[in-house]
Order: sequence, then structure tokens, then C-alpha cells
Amino acid sequence: MNQNKFARWVSRNLIKIYATLGFIYLFIPIGYTFLFSFNNSLKSNLIWRGFTLSNWSNPCGAPDVCNALGNSLKIGLLATLISTILGTLIAFAIGRYSFRGKTLVNILIFLPMATPEVVMGASLLTLFLNYANLLPFFTPGFWTIVIAHIMFSISFVVVTVKARIASLDPRLEQAAMDLYADEKQTFLKVTLPLVAPGIAGAALLAFSLSFDDFIITNFNSGSINTFPKFIYTTAQRGLPPQANVIGASMFLIAMFIVLGSQFISRRREKAYS
Repeated sequence: MNQNKFARWVSRNLIKIYATLGFIYLFIPIGYTFLFSFNNSLKSNLIWRGFTLSNWSNPCGAPDVCNALGNSLKIGLLATLISTILGTLIAFAIGRYSFRGKTLVNILIFLPMATPEVVMGASLLTLFLNYANLLPFFTPGFWTIVIAHIMFSISFVVVTVKARIASLDPRLEQAAMDLYADEKQTFLKVTLPLVAPGIAGAALLAFSLSFDDFIITNFNSGSINTFPKFIYTTAQRGLPPQANVIGASMFLIAMFIVLGSQFISRRREKAYS
């Protein structure tokens, strides 16, 4: 009898069980990162040696960690800004207008997403080296990383913003024009605010991809060190706890941004309802 009750309970809650196990699987590495950011280790952060807050009070304690973090933040912000602007313009062009070659443009937009990172990284390195003598900023370094990150981030921005544009109700813009708003006013007062959450999500995605990238960056970085490269080189001799502190901090910031945007969007929905 008890076995039958248990079987019925499992069948009723099977989706919840799967979801719980899935979240546990996803958050185990994050939990490990948080836990070992408080580890009282000296060089290697592989064995738990006691609890301490010194790693959080001095996140730059490991050599070159903050320099690598600063490079990743600057590259990520630049790549995000440029790719978000260009990707949003392309998304509006594809989502709102018909023109010759539109199908080809859609295919070309998806190519960077489908291309293996090793192929893209090697191809970009070959291109940069061929033109380094003519254009100095093509010498592998800071600007080549920015160019490479913009290239693969644009596709994700276009897809995200285009999906938001496709979900818009055209009657809202028609209503604005019925109230004597011209095209510019309609775009600034109606269209852009409605598309803004999609643009913000695309920007956050572009920054995450740029900050996290290792393969393409490793091909085209030259002597510039980024945070993923720092993780890769130091992991062989024991990752310092300061790297866990930075990783945990980035997760908390991203979670705060996502939750904040959800809270703001819900407040807006309640205000309009």
C-alpha cells in the first residue's frame, strides 16, 4: 500500500523532481565556486583548509588577477556597446522591412553562431596577421579581441532583438499614429520602450559571451591577458581563491540585474493593466 502511494506521489510530482534535480546539477559548480571563495588556502585552492573572509577583503591578492579582470571588463563593455547598436539596427531592418537579399542576410547572421569557435578564431588570426603590416591595430592584442568579440556577439543580439520585434503588437503603433504622432515620435515613445527589454537582454547576453570567451580570445589576444586566460593558466597549478571570489561576484551581479529587470517589467505591467 505504501509503495502504491509513493508511486502515485512520484507520478504526480515527476516534473518537479526533474526540475529540482536539473537545478541541483546546474548549481553544484556555482556552489563550489562560492564555497571555495572562502577557503583559507595559500597557493592551491583544491583542498578545503578552513574558513576565511580575507579573500573577499582582498580580491586582487593573486598576481595579475585584477589586471586580467580589468581587460575582460573593458573588452566586454566595448564589444557589448558596439554589437548591441549594430545588432539592433540589423534586427529592425530584417524584422520590419523587405529588401532584396533578405534571406541571404538571415543566413549570414546565423553563420557566426553555427561556426565552431576554433575555426573562427584561427580564421580571424590569419586575417589579422595578413593585414597587421598595413593596419597596426590588427596586431594581435586588445583591439583584435574587441573586433572578434563584436563579430560573434552581433548574431546573438540580432536574434534576441528580432524575436522581441516580432512579438510587438502593430496596433499599438497604429494607435499612436492615429493620435497624430509622426514616425519619429511613434518610434521613440512606443516602439523603442517596447523593444527595450529585448535590447537589454541582448546586451547582457553579449557581455556574458564576451567576458566568458576563451577559444577565440586565446587565438587573437597576443600578450593581452583576460580573465578566462588567467583561469586557464593558473588552474594547472591550483586556482587561487581570488578567482573564485571574482566568479562568485560576477554571478551575483548578473543575478541582481536579471531579478531587477524582472521586477521592473512586472511593475510596468501592473501599472499598464
